[in-house]
Amino acid sequence: MKRETLDQLLNAQAERHAVALVTSLDDGGERVVAFENAASDLLADDLEHAFRYDKSGVVTAEEGQFFINVYNPPLKMIIVGAVHIAQALIPIASATGFDVTVIDPRGAFASVERFPGVTLHAEWPDETIPQIGLDARTAMVALTHDPKIDDPALTLALRSDVFYIGALGSRRTHASRVERLAAHGFNSGEMDRICGPIGLDIGARGQAEIAISIMAEVISHLRKGAPS
Repeated sequence: MKRETLDQLLNAQAERHAVALVTSLDDGGERVVAFENAASDLLADDLEHAFRYDKSGVVTAEEGQFFINVYNPPLKMIIVGAVHIAQALIPIASATGFDVTVIDPRGAFASVERFPGVTLHAEWPDETIPQIGLDARTAMVALTHDPKIDDPALTLALRSDVFYIGALGSRRTHASRVERLAAHGFNSGEMDRICGPIGLDIGARGQAEIAISIMAEVISHLRKGAPS
């Protein structure tokens, strides 16, 4: 690997940019392709599949054989609300490769005793989230039912390129949420990014099943993209 190529990969990793190293198996030529530029590459379809499924491997094109090595940033999940569903969701998210952060300004909820070994922030989301950062490898899950806590987090998520936004609550609760966000200048297309009620409709009951439905929806958005 050329030094220039290595520097590109290291810089992308430091800045949480998704890139792929494409190496020709015929002549050893190599190039680094950023995720946002993949659609215009000669291996566009193969790169799209590789990025979406975190899958490196050999592909064949008219130009020859290539090895695509994907360098996706680690997955992040930001959970707003240190509630019981969060306790059920965290181990599933962790098992599927997400680095989980829990935010809740209510100190009695966001305690080490309730969430051992989890990154906790007992501050308001609009104070904490800018420090954590939001990007295309981040999922945002709002679970408090409290507009004072959930809405600032959702506002920041809608202004970012996170791949998933979900918010707990009934259809009536979500309709009220949409009205509040519309008052802050968001249009219907932007607010359609919010999955509310959160989770796939699998008839889930209880915290564990709801957590499974949330995680299934997150994975679906990650691997298949948001439904059109």
